[in-house]
Amino acid sequence: MSQAQALGHAPVLLNEALKALEVQPDGVYIDATFGRGGHSRAILERLGPSGRLLALDRDPQAIAEARAWHDPRFAFAHAAFSHLASEAVGHGLSAVNGVLFDLGVSSPQLDTPERGFSFRHEAPLDMRMDTSRGMSAADWLGVVAEDELARVVRDYGEERFAKSVAKAIVAARALQPVKTTRQLAQIVAGAVRTRERGQDPATRTFQAVRIFVNRELEEIAEALPQAVDLLCPGGRLAVISFHSLEDRMVKRFMREEAKGEDLPREIPVLAGQLKSGRLKLVGRAVRASDEEVMLNPRSRSAVLRVAERTTVGYGERACSG
Repeated sequence: MSQAQALGHAPVLLNEALKALEVQPDGVYIDATFGRGGHSRAILERLGPSGRLLALDRDPQAIAEARAWHDPRFAFAHAAFSHLASEAVGHGLSAVNGVLFDLGVSSPQLDTPERGFSFRHEAPLDMRMDTSRGMSAADWLGVVAEDELARVVRDYGEERFAKSVAKAIVAARALQPVKTTRQLAQIVAGAVRTRERGQDPATRTFQAVRIFVNRELEEIAEALPQAVDLLCPGGRLAVISFHSLEDRMVKRFMREEAKGEDLPREIPVLAGQLKSGRLKLVGRAVRASDEEVMLNPRSRSAVLRVAERTTVGYGERACSG
C-alpha cells in the first residue's frame, strides 16, 4: 500500500494514468492537478535522475504537501491549471512528454468539513479551491440575481428544478444570509420536488455552485489547448474527469484536435493533402475497475481519456525523452 492509500487519499485510476502517459525515465511531465501528490509520486518513482516533473495546484493543503517534498527533479507552482503555459515557461519547460489532469474536487477537500464542499457536514459555505482569493459560495449566493442563479444550477448542476431552487434561495436569503452548508442543503431539499434514488437532493446544486465559484469549466477550456501546445510529438495528454459536463468537454476537445482540416466543398482535393489533427486518440475511455470502485467508491464516475500529440504544427522545439 502506498503512502497516499494509507492516508486515505488514493489517486483514482493510478495505474491506468501511468500507462497512458508512458512515463520515460528521462522525460519531462506536468501533473496539472497535484492534489495530495498520489499521481506525482508515482510518476517520480518512474523517472530517472534526469527526468523532471512540474506540478500545479491552487488548494492550500496541496500547496503545503508539495512544499514538504525535497526532490531535485520536482517543482511546484501555486497556480490554477489555466496558467499551465506560463508556469511551464517560468520553470524552463518549452516542451514536455506528458500532461495529466485529474479534474474536479478531491477527496480531502470533500472530507474536510470547514472547506464547505460537502452538504454532509455543517460548515461555512466556502467551496473555493483556493481560499486565498476569489468570492466564497456564501458571498456569491448573497448577491447573485435569481435568473443567473437558476441558469448556473441548471447548466452546471443539470438540475431540472433549477428555477425552484433559485427562487427558494433568494427567498431564504431575504430573511437571513445563507452562510452554512446545512442551511443551503435544507433550502434545496424543500425546493426539489422528487429525489433521485440514492442521491441527496442538494447534490446537483452543490456541484453547480462549486463549479461556478471555481470557474472549473472555464479552467478546462483554457488549459487543454495549452497542454497540447506544450506536448512534443508522441507526448501524451491524459485527462480524468468525474462528471458528464467535464467529460463532454474533454471528449469534444480531443475529437476536434484529432479531426484536422475539413475537406473543402466543391474543390478537388485528395484527403491525403489535408493536414491531420494535432492529436491522435489513444484507445477508448477507461473507467475504474470493480475492485477499485469497491476500495474507493468515488472512483465509480471517473473516466480517463487519452490522446497523443502528432507532428502537426509542432515546430522545431527540442523535447526530452
